[in-house]
Amino acid sequence: MQNWQAVCSVTDLAPNVGVCALVEGEQVAIFNCTRTQSIYAISNYDPFGKANVLSRGLIGGIGDQPHVASPLYKQHFNLKTGVCLEDESVVLKTYPVEIKDGVVHIAFLEEIAA
Repeated sequence: MQNWQAVCSVTDLAPNVGVCALVEGEQVAIFNCTRTQSIYAISNYDPFGKANVLSRGLIGGIGDQPHVASPLYKQHFNLKTGVCLEDESVVLKTYPVEIKDGVVHIAFLEEIAA
């Protein structure tokens, strides 16, 4: 089951610049990508640099596939899928994004107790 949490106003997101939000105890990098006219949310943790820095990365893309380049070692991560271009075995967590009344909501899977 998904748990939607309001994070920020759409107007808080500058075009093509990432921001970090702490949501449900996790750092989430949120990007307003003008290339695709979409907002994306991925884990802020760079598994190569072992630091929470991806929200500070540069947005680019190949065709219609938006990516963020890590500010540390420059690996590129697909904002839609979380897959690393340089090593497809590395995949970041991605989060569903929904806009309601101008507010960005991020979805998390709720743990169901057995």
